[in-house]
Amino acid sequence: MDETQMMEFVGQAVADVGALLGGAMVVLADKLGLYRTMAGTGSITSAELAARTGTAERYVREWLSAQAARGYVTYDGEGRFSLPDEHAVPLTDETSPASAARLRAASMEPSCASNSMIAEAG
Repeated sequence: MDETQMMEFVGQAVADVGALLGGAMVVLADKLGLYRTMAGTGSITSAELAARTGTAERYVREWLSAQAARGYVTYDGEGRFSLPDEHAVPLTDETSPASAARLRAASMEPSCASNSMIAEAG
């Protein structure tokens, strides 16, 4: 067995799962209005964002940290985060040619359809 080839495959599989989970976090944020609320706001804490969106602060804090780790939002220090304008347009403006909203919706539909088909087949 080629250990190097196996580890390259493991790396690819981990990256694929990370991309899937990261995509799910983007869709969730879109549905909850997290990006729209952050857009143009400047630096915000998880408590402030949770209060403005009617969501649980603990989960918003975890989401913000994960989004910062993936480069979607910026960690400004002292528990504050911001959404760069260059990221806000594709994440919030569905009329923009740079909109990622259609891609997000399209990317999740096959996954959801596959899950229901698999459940029905069992």
